[in-house]
Amino acid sequence: MNTYNPISALIIFFIIAILLFVLFKPKKGWFWILKRNLKGNEKTIIEDILKQLYHFENSENKVDMKTLVRVLNFNNKSIVEAIKKMTINNLIYFESDILKLTETGREYAVRIVRVHRLWERYLADKTGFDKTEWHDRAEKMEHKLNHDETNTLALHLGNPKFDPHGDPIPTKTGKMAEVTGTELPLLPVNTVGRITHIEDEPEIIYKQILAENIHIGSLIKVIENNATRIVFLSEGEEFRLAPIVAANLTVAPIEKEIVIEDNIARLSSLKASETAEIIGISRESRGESRRRLLDLGFVKGARIKIDLINPLGEPHAYLIKGTSIALRKKQASKILIKKD
Repeated sequence: MNTYNPISALIIFFIIAILLFVLFKPKKGWFWILKRNLKGNEKTIIEDILKQLYHFENSENKVDMKTLVRVLNFNNKSIVEAIKKMTINNLIYFESDILKLTETGREYAVRIVRVHRLWERYLADKTGFDKTEWHDRAEKMEHKLNHDETNTLALHLGNPKFDPHGDPIPTKTGKMAEVTGTELPLLPVNTVGRITHIEDEPEIIYKQILAENIHIGSLIKVIENNATRIVFLSEGEEFRLAPIVAANLTVAPIEKEIVIEDNIARLSSLKASETAEIIGISRESRGESRRRLLDLGFVKGARIKIDLINPLGEPHAYLIKGTSIALRKKQASKILIKKD
């Protein structure tokens, strides 16, 4: 025979009350946290779809559901549900089996692109994060900043027109500056020009460009161009790229005759027996890193030579204005010199 135990009942009541409080506590309860996460994940999927469609349309490529599923890192069901909601909200439409942005959808996509490129510019100019991290970090932040926060960020950066890769940053009204130049494989031999844009997608090709230590803003001269390779000179070095990799570089030809001097090079190429004069710092060096180099005396006209070679490889110590300063090869490659 069961007897009523008021103490046990009271304990059970308190346990249930605590569980309900933990689950449904205003704003911080598990139920609300889960609900926000689901909503946030849906927003991320929708915005990633919009951005992908924007890039596909800008490159004049068509995209269907199969292609979209392949390029996005979400499960098929989530993408299908997002597509349904986006169609209802007039962000996208189907033309046969091809997905297209509506005018509203394109405006939304441009806002996402604006946040992404502004954040990459912030990471390049204001932080010490390596360029290999910019894209992934900007991918996360593009879903978090609202309209007012984005405008504040743009103002803080001086309303830049281009991101660190040379991509135009949309203004708050959606206008964009024009990228000047031509894809490197389309330039004839002996063309002299300046790298104005480095495409950071697909990632596998971008990583190859990073490994080659190719810098935006660098002056180049094409010396070979065929179906198997593109060869060009830049800052005292010779670069050899497959055409598919070279296509990620945009170069603005320089019409007036200009000579790329043989003795202009990167500080990283200086040998122990050589002396040189600094002629500038590459545009690849930005923000705090650039200011630090200038503060250390790496200014135009300064004389420099190697003071100490590290037997382990790097860093080397360079003698400049009577002071020995250690630099890694990656840092030295961003300082341009004219050898004696």
